[in-house]
Amino acid sequence: MNVKIYHNPACGTSLTVMGLLRDKGIEPEVVEYLKTPPSRDDMKKLLKDMGITPREILRRKGSLFDELNLGNPDLTDDQLLDALGQNPILMERPIVVTPKGTRVCRPSDRLQELL
Repeated sequence: MNVKIYHNPACGTSLTVMGLLRDKGIEPEVVEYLKTPPSRDDMKKLLKDMGITPREILRRKGSLFDELNLGNPDLTDDQLLDALGQNPILMERPIVVTPKGTRVCRPSDRLQELL
């Protein structure tokens, strides 16, 4: 099974999901999205595949969300995509892509939907 994970090695949930994949004998393609953020087009595709909006992928924990006023309902999807492109730490994680679909696997038991 071809699997891709948008991974942050400093994130406990991301590490758990990586471990669950490996426990199942799956060695995923790993994208450390803080080092190699998805392009705008790739992010749009991920969002489309998950059936969610840019607002729904935003990680609200941490001060950056508040500093950038990303809770402002007047911000457009394009503005939110710009913020994600400039600050990939704002992306909720981990995102796992398998032939069965694409999901944010937070909590980690959401991975089962994709295997």
